[in-house]
Amino acid sequence: MKKIRVGLVRCDSHGAYFGALMAEHDPLRLRTPLDDVTKKKYTWQLGAAYFWFYTFYCGPTQMTAPFVGGFEITRVWDQFPDAAACLAAVFDSKPMVCETVEAASDDVDLVFIADCKYIGSDHLELATPGIEKGVPTFIDKPLAYDLEDARGIVDLACQHDVPILSLSILSALPQGARFAARFPEVGQVEFATVKGGGMKMSGHIHAISLAQNLFGAGGIEAVEAMGQNELGFMHLIYKDAPGLPRHGVILNCDVGSDHFAAFHASAFGPLGAIHSGELGGFTFPDGAAAIIKQIRTMVETGKPPVPYDDILENIAVATAGREAQRTGKTVRLADIGFDR
Repeated sequence: MKKIRVGLVRCDSHGAYFGALMAEHDPLRLRTPLDDVTKKKYTWQLGAAYFWFYTFYCGPTQMTAPFVGGFEITRVWDQFPDAAACLAAVFDSKPMVCETVEAASDDVDLVFIADCKYIGSDHLELATPGIEKGVPTFIDKPLAYDLEDARGIVDLACQHDVPILSLSILSALPQGARFAARFPEVGQVEFATVKGGGMKMSGHIHAISLAQNLFGAGGIEAVEAMGQNELGFMHLIYKDAPGLPRHGVILNCDVGSDHFAAFHASAFGPLGAIHSGELGGFTFPDGAAAIIKQIRTMVETGKPPVPYDDILENIAVATAGREAQRTGKTVRLADIGFDR
């Protein structure tokens, strides 16, 4: 089958991470892409992406992560042109390094907007050129920083009849779904916790998305929040419905250091408690691979593989959470204009 041509927007660590699971590349160049490490702009340029994918100690070119393939990176853009050129050299396709973000969506089948550590505030701007050209677009987490911009992206996609997708690795992590399958061990889950995420929106969205992974989308009704840092601690209040935790889910994001960016989840019920174990760096490639497969489905069918309300919900939760923290009150998603 013909490979899906990809215009990669932003060559940060997620650009390298997803790109290496999507397209043929030189693993040794991925391991050591720079001769002078003082010139690095992103951590993948120190071998960070390679570290997760090539773990067979005596086979440095033997990939141990789930390579999906079927894609070809043909164009790349980054605010740092030297970083874009550095990543372009990793891929066998030797993509064109674009001078503008608009050029990255020319003559491609998919625009992939990468985002490792940013907060999504520029995603509407970055996604607009490709969507207006009719190119299916993946927007790395978060879809946007707030609900207004998130709705702007979805409305633009609907206006141009272009499918888009935005997911966190934690929303697609198979290990999260397998943990949720254990819930009958505690009877009806009454309460749950998620630990991890850190102090920025780039991590908060992972914690919210893991809760969606465990309990599905569409059940969160309101948010409470507190902490010294933004969205350090959130209480997700769920609808009173079968299968949903009637005492909610606490997201503990501001928890200090972690092991390989690991998250942990716990569920409590009348029969006891269960704990997920580490959902971290060496499981994340499984979630990324699951996302890439959904992206492929989107391009092949021309349809969004996930309902837009589902991908808007986690942005609505974060937006409501910031308002709850500011006011010290419980904020319903409907109060900020999100009503499914």
